[in-house]
Amino acid sequence: MLVDSHCHLNYPEFADLPATLQRAQEAGVGCLQTISTKRSEFSEILRIAETDPRIYASIGVHPHEAASHQDLTVQELVKWAAHPKAIGIGETGLDYFYEHSPRAEQQYCFKVHIEAARQTGLPLIVHSRDADEDTVAILKEEYAKTPFTGLIHCFSSSQYLSDESIKIGFLISISGIVTFKKSTELQSIVKDIPIECLLVETDAPYLAPMPHRGRPNEPAFTRLVAQYVAQLKGIEEQELERITTHNFFRLFKKANQPIQT
Repeated sequence: MLVDSHCHLNYPEFADLPATLQRAQEAGVGCLQTISTKRSEFSEILRIAETDPRIYASIGVHPHEAASHQDLTVQELVKWAAHPKAIGIGETGLDYFYEHSPRAEQQYCFKVHIEAARQTGLPLIVHSRDADEDTVAILKEEYAKTPFTGLIHCFSSSQYLSDESIKIGFLISISGIVTFKKSTELQSIVKDIPIECLLVETDAPYLAPMPHRGRPNEPAFTRLVAQYVAQLKGIEEQELERITTHNFFRLFKKANQPIQT
């Protein structure tokens, strides 16, 4: 069984959720985490997770939305995260590529999520784009106060971000970007990431892997990401599947691993 550790099932592309889940199941994807990006999605994300035992959810605010969430509190995140199907805090982090929100406001929101991760014991789901230095600085500074767990989602950045995140015990989640022809630097980094630190994801409906690039992504395509990563690592696909699934449930301890029949 594979796990799609990061997708957005509340998006219009997945209006026919049963069909989406059926295709995922046929591809061997037996567990999915649907991710919230703003306060207005919290209820919907949890409702979707309630519809199927294979689906879990996260509670958080994307850095793009930080400017409109300066009133977000740790207590609010903790309250929503108490739901039985909420297993992660995020996605949160820093995005200096688009800068839809000012950097200071992104950093404030990021730290609110970190404290919520501490208080709940749930893993932090980190988005970082063109912000490696500040992401690492905040993670290390906050981790030194009191440790917390988490991952770098949709990793497509530098060796520095990967290495420093792994040093504090974070996992690195790989998306379809790794299959793109121009992703040679990313492919080289993934080869060297210890397999016990790896997860796979789609970030669906974004970033469909080859040969579907340019079309809507979906959880079933986790299989294509896993196949490609297994080739990079020089291991059997079944071994990559087994280890990344183990890694997911080791990190997201609140999730119950489905029984395979």
